[in-house]
Amino acid sequence: MSLKLGVNIDHIATLRQARRSTRPDPLDAAAVVLSAGANYVVVHLRKDQRHIQEKDVAALCKLFAKHIHVECSVDDFAQKAVLKYKPHSVCIVPELPGEVTTTGGLKFTPALQKKLAGVIKKLHQKHILVSLFVDPVATDLRIAAKLGADMVELCTRAYSEAKTPKQTKERLQELALSALLAQELGLEVHAGHGLNYRNVLAVADIGEFSCLNIGFSIVQRAIFTGLPSAVEEMKNLL
Repeated sequence: MSLKLGVNIDHIATLRQARRSTRPDPLDAAAVVLSAGANYVVVHLRKDQRHIQEKDVAALCKLFAKHIHVECSVDDFAQKAVLKYKPHSVCIVPELPGEVTTTGGLKFTPALQKKLAGVIKKLHQKHILVSLFVDPVATDLRIAAKLGADMVELCTRAYSEAKTPKQTKERLQELALSALLAQELGLEVHAGHGLNYRNVLAVADIGEFSCLNIGFSIVQRAIFTGLPSAVEEMKNLL
């Protein structure tokens, strides 16, 4: 069975926000990527709403709720939004001031663990599946399972930014071992960050993964080939 594909459409909204316009509409992009074979539409509702807006999440969940996967922090603004609009699933990610993109997995301080326990409970009460964005580290996986997460998304940044074949091999081994442990802990295992048409195959070959979440490389390819073709090409690789 092929891996599921989640397509992040944040940068469709980035283009829209560049002109403070209403087009291109993420709602249209969601319809296109789902028609082209994506299993999920992924959006990151940031506190600053620099691309995806709360109104986008509302519209997406109204039309495509069972296919919408929202990334967000434990910030009250984001949590109120997802509890209100009830997407299929939510991935809790860290957000740092001034970051261009997410830089790594959650840092499970005691304070964050306490906050997450409450957030996960509230999301489950609304029948929303919960994923935690984590580095491929055994300790973090065990914490995620203990907190009651349904899924983890392993951060593939270190793999995607590896500079040598040796580093690439080591990062892949980390991902493979972490995916196996996560599965043994009863967690559904996803992966994402920096995956593209050149480096995705090795990750897709790790049998424990059920879904890969990919955005920037697909939107980048879509500029030249069109969004349906870009999604179909990635789906075929998986």
